[in-house]
Amino acid sequence: MADAKVIPFDDDRSRARRRPGRVDGEAAAVRALPGPQAGPQEPGEAPEGRRLPDDGGGREDGAGAGSSAGGAEGAGARGWERRLAGGLAFLRRRITGDYEVDEFGYDEELTDQVLMSLLRPLYEKYFRVEVKGVENIPAEGGALIVANHSGTLPLDGLMMQVAVHDHHPAGRHLRLLAADLVFVLPVVNELARKAGHTLACAEDAERLLRAGEIVGVMPEGFKGIGKPFGERYKLQRFGRGGFVSTALRAGVPIVPCSIVGAEEIYPMIGNARTLARVLGIPYFPLTPTFPWLGPLGALPLPTKWTIQFGEPIPTDSYAPEAAEDPMLMFNLTDQVREQIQHTLYKLLVQRRSVFF
Repeated sequence: MADAKVIPFDDDRSRARRRPGRVDGEAAAVRALPGPQAGPQEPGEAPEGRRLPDDGGGREDGAGAGSSAGGAEGAGARGWERRLAGGLAFLRRRITGDYEVDEFGYDEELTDQVLMSLLRPLYEKYFRVEVKGVENIPAEGGALIVANHSGTLPLDGLMMQVAVHDHHPAGRHLRLLAADLVFVLPVVNELARKAGHTLACAEDAERLLRAGEIVGVMPEGFKGIGKPFGERYKLQRFGRGGFVSTALRAGVPIVPCSIVGAEEIYPMIGNARTLARVLGIPYFPLTPTFPWLGPLGALPLPTKWTIQFGEPIPTDSYAPEAAEDPMLMFNLTDQVREQIQHTLYKLLVQRRSVFF
């Protein structure tokens, strides 16, 4: 199998072409692929897939209804043909290596057409995510999204990625900064890089931001996703404010993000620390269903989620040396943390139920 082409990160081809918003009922993979173009229409002929308005002169023998049904069936058949052709073309490109990845390993085509399609049912049907304030993410240029972290397993980051991908008016892509553990796990490592995730280090984050990418970070880290159920929605320490320093150096705005609903998917009532040390993981969660019910206990509870993106905090007005000012970094870190915490409390008051 041929290798995929690796393109330099600062090459213009690595920038995502802005795609139109996803139409309800139509898969993004289908729209992204070229289809047969409709030919010139005869006078009085309806565009493909649409019916002419009834002029009141319908035939009593039902011929009009039969023609409409036949046209709908024909349009449906042509749609399936386009889907099949698009799927075969996609497989051919994957087999021959005729696709591009950037030097971080991000595969935009695979993410758009496969990974997002796999996550979307979980996002739309299972967690029923409601998105607010997505217009606060800039339409172009870099930005750093800072969110709370929870849920025992980091599903909140993936749902945030789908929210930006599917709902942003400019069709932007979110590049998440992930912990070291993600990149040492088999299979997970490869999928994370294909989806645009990269190691949570200042150098990679700054490079992505300067290239005009949207970068997501969850400063609570394992302290956030591994906290007990009794401490839900109480933000843990945000580290030393390294994300603020990165945003200051790149001159990009910081967008606070609050996620409600993830805390209850795996109510963590205990932590088997000895077993965690043996396995080399930060914690081993004990929930009401795991590990007591075996693999079935790993199924998350179908909670109702809300993801809200807050007002961006600009950083481009600061001088370059501001990134070395510890007091400024502390103040900005505290401002971001307080804004996320306040929004969490507000969303918790507004929600009717954990599951509805």
